[in-house]
Amino acid sequence: MEPLKKVYQVIGMMSGTSLDGLDIAHCTFTIQDENISYHLNKAETIAYTEIWENALRNAHHYEAASLLIFDRELGQFMGSCVQSFLNRHNLSADFISSHGHTIFHQPSKKLTFQAGHGAGIASVCKLPVVCDFRSLDVLLGGQGAPLVPIGDHYLFSQFDYCINLGGIANTSFIYENNRIAFDICPFNQLLNYVAQKAGKDYDEGGRLAASGSISDNLLASLNLFNYYDLSFPKSLGREDLERYFIPLLEESKLSIADLSATLSYHIAMQIAKSIDRKNASVLLTGGGVYHDHIIYLLKKLSPANFIIPDDATIQFKEAIIFGLLGLLRWTNKTNTLKYVTGANVSSCGGAIYFM
Repeated sequence: MEPLKKVYQVIGMMSGTSLDGLDIAHCTFTIQDENISYHLNKAETIAYTEIWENALRNAHHYEAASLLIFDRELGQFMGSCVQSFLNRHNLSADFISSHGHTIFHQPSKKLTFQAGHGAGIASVCKLPVVCDFRSLDVLLGGQGAPLVPIGDHYLFSQFDYCINLGGIANTSFIYENNRIAFDICPFNQLLNYVAQKAGKDYDEGGRLAASGSISDNLLASLNLFNYYDLSFPKSLGREDLERYFIPLLEESKLSIADLSATLSYHIAMQIAKSIDRKNASVLLTGGGVYHDHIIYLLKKLSPANFIIPDDATIQFKEAIIFGLLGLLRWTNKTNTLKYVTGANVSSCGGAIYFM
């Protein structure tokens, strides 16, 4: 008898810490036996208005009631973006899977919070919504991050390493027969912080970084971040950047170009250091792939074979994988791996709002 094949139409949605916008990916997932395949049908990034961008950037300062209101308003905004996307492309979906936007991530305090309330999304789209993927893992003693490696396991297992260059750079690979992963170092969150000092949203192509000189003193200080000496599982949050990196950048008194050059070299060093296999195949995705200067430095510092896929995979891999996480939650399968997060057990995380 031919194995039962199940097909789902899913919206995967991701809002990254670098505030590039809201990524929406419409995917067809096919489950056959224990295998899952996908096809990306249509994807878009909805840029945040200046008002939304400022609100997201400052949400961690809100008082409790204001944050709760903002959470629901953001959910309704996300829902309106999805509904418009579906209408514009004449698409339908079985459900929406949303990561939300991380406001707090302090797993040592059992705290993680992604704004963009699932009920708000569901109320607008009139579709079921899967969300809040990190909370269960954190309460099980895990880091609640990274979550993408389960997608690397199902969808991108042909590569030795999968490295995503988003707000924070993270990696995923097989170690002692288990899929493990961790956040490597800051990426676009800090690079954009520096670029904004020059009146730019981001350093297009890494041209600002390429024009500067490396400060040995600042580079040495950046490399002393105690996180780098920790064994995995481990994860980084906005709080770590504000506590350690930003004060170093502000105190350095370097030009913006030199800040960018030094930070870029630091990032490339840490990523190269995370790859410890000779001739490894490394899939690079995320907006940081377009930072040509860091890619140049990576190829200079590491003998690995860096693979840069098509633009859709570069830009929407995380949204695709959050669609997959929602599918695994929908079908009651493990979507969070204890070897990745350090939790007591692997789990099937996520809240579901039914319509």
